[in-house]
Amino acid sequence: MNPITEDDIANYLANTPDFFERHAELLATVQLNSGHGTRAVSLQERQAEMLRDKIKVLEHRVMDMIRHGNENVLIADKLQRWARNLFLTQQARDLPQQITGEIRAQFMVPQVAVRIWDVKAEYAEEIFAVGVGDDAKTFASSLTSPYCGVNSGFEAVNWLGDPDVALSVALIPLRVGAANGTAPAFGMLVLASPDPQRFHDGMGTDFLERIAELASAALSRLR
Repeated sequence: MNPITEDDIANYLANTPDFFERHAELLATVQLNSGHGTRAVSLQERQAEMLRDKIKVLEHRVMDMIRHGNENVLIADKLQRWARNLFLTQQARDLPQQITGEIRAQFMVPQVAVRIWDVKAEYAEEIFAVGVGDDAKTFASSLTSPYCGVNSGFEAVNWLGDPDVALSVALIPLRVGAANGTAPAFGMLVLASPDPQRFHDGMGTDFLERIAELASAALSRLR
């Protein structure tokens, strides 16, 4: 006859739910190791400890949700102020500088640059319309979402005032319609930071896509 194993006991108890009703006194005598030390505690106390631990985990999750919610509200407020200032910009040629300056001020981005191509003849010699190679244009059109990550020697990084300290970048294509669409890009926005983790490949890009769509709509006045 095979000896009774722990699995046999576990299966018996799982399939005999009224066992502890018939032997309630056993629950009071069961002793378990505490999860917060080596002392022995009763089954009820161990269950209470487990519940407290679960509650702490849930509390941390709730606090994280509240923190992220507050951060999203702040970002939304900054985005609204940025968009409002775009609407108040009367001269079309001032829009690129307005866009980059407000991103630096509102979102604390150390370096920002923008280039636009295929602009009207009257804007062809403006700084925002010159110095763009075919490779940069092709790369911008190939992006269906903002690139976030390390600076890998992108041509667009040279549009910045100090490209040598741009350790992480966000390259944001500007196009007609949705930011994640397939229409050819007519420009690109560059955000850069000396912090190598400010823009990384695992970050969400929804916020940057909203920036792209608003900037693209405003800059269409130059084309």
